[in-house]
Amino acid sequence: MKISILGAGYVGLVTGTCLAETGNDVVCFDIDERKVQRLLSGDVPIHEEGLPQLIARNVLAARLAFTNDVAHAIHHGELIFIAVGTPAGEDGRADLQHVLAAARDIGRHMHDAKVVVAKSTVPVGTSAQLRAVIEEELAARRRRDLALDARLSIVSNPEFLKQGTGIADFMQPDRIVVGSEPGAAGQHARDLMRRMYAPFNRDRDRTIHMGLEAAEFTKYAANAMLATRISFMNELANLAENVGVDIEQVRCGLVADPRIGDSFLQAGAGYGGSCFPKDLQALVHTAAAHGQRLQLLEAVRAVNDAQKLRLVDKIVRHFGPDLRGRRFGVWGLAFKPGTDDMREAPSRVIIQALLMRGAQVVAHDPVAIEEARKTLAKDLQGRADEASRLSFNDQALQAAEDCDALVILTDWNEFKNPDFDALKIALRQPLIFDGRNLYDPSIRDQGIDYRAVGR
Repeated sequence: MKISILGAGYVGLVTGTCLAETGNDVVCFDIDERKVQRLLSGDVPIHEEGLPQLIARNVLAARLAFTNDVAHAIHHGELIFIAVGTPAGEDGRADLQHVLAAARDIGRHMHDAKVVVAKSTVPVGTSAQLRAVIEEELAARRRRDLALDARLSIVSNPEFLKQGTGIADFMQPDRIVVGSEPGAAGQHARDLMRRMYAPFNRDRDRTIHMGLEAAEFTKYAANAMLATRISFMNELANLAENVGVDIEQVRCGLVADPRIGDSFLQAGAGYGGSCFPKDLQALVHTAAAHGQRLQLLEAVRAVNDAQKLRLVDKIVRHFGPDLRGRRFGVWGLAFKPGTDDMREAPSRVIIQALLMRGAQVVAHDPVAIEEARKTLAKDLQGRADEASRLSFNDQALQAAEDCDALVILTDWNEFKNPDFDALKIALRQPLIFDGRNLYDPSIRDQGIDYRAVGR
């Protein structure tokens, strides 16, 4: 099948590459010429395990191509995926300017029947907007070309990819949500989507068919549930500290219940990333636009915002509010392991809070250092003194050298079993503030002062 992807970000690249891997002829478009040139030269602009090798293999096989010629991309695909960003606007609503711009481009350049697939996370009702925008452009063209026959079908096909495991999530999906229109247009779209997803449904059909609005809502509902589980566990962890209970023991008792399960129930420094924060905001905004308050989700956001500073509160209780002359090593900058994504990462809030109190910070991450340099430089713009007290080190142990404490903010595998004897020698004092509960509290028996979340 001929498939076009509009947007070569995380979702677009993973989607396009995996569809090429299953034999489709895929063209990925992006408006960013520099990004396209990087991809054409074999340089993948995001960190995702296995993605560079998969891209290289499919480019070599002539199943995957990159372009910044939008007309070429739209002419190419019988299926056109919109996979552009939908960042949160100032008022919390999803910013649809890139999605609607993609729709206008489709309307301006399509010449035959197209199925337009919304892969971007969009609020309920966006698919109807996409059709209206595309039809408006087509109507203008039909006034000039009465013979134009460009039939349109709209599909909502939200992604459920986890950064760090995106390829596995796409190739071995737990579900494939397809929202389509009623009537002949919807049936045509479902038939094409069924053909495209057939390789992923060989042992059993994972496709769930529903209406457009239900599919749009499903994506937000899923992320809201996962974020709620994280904040729920963090609330309990904070109480566990106050009543002298180890939250990890409680967690083990909870997750043994099959009705609860173990996903997204780890206490820590809060969630971040490109999805949960903005999607909760968008869902809360949608409710407000319909005269409703989502009080539970408002509380989830508030708990998460406070949780990001919980570790700072522990540091202040230990050292006092004035951290001048103190030096902290930070392990982990990305919002989660397996990615270099710094969007809404708890590390940004925690590092800035330490710097504001006068501390020096030496930060390390196995993957995200370069992205963190750029992101934190923007965060600290106009605050030269604080920026001067932040440095980075490519080696984990060196980042801890001569520090008053080690602060752990991302649960990378390489942090899970360190040389504690070497750490004790490197640190000014054997003190660890663990925002990801990587270690068993029994490391205290080795002479390490260990402060975790709910432990």
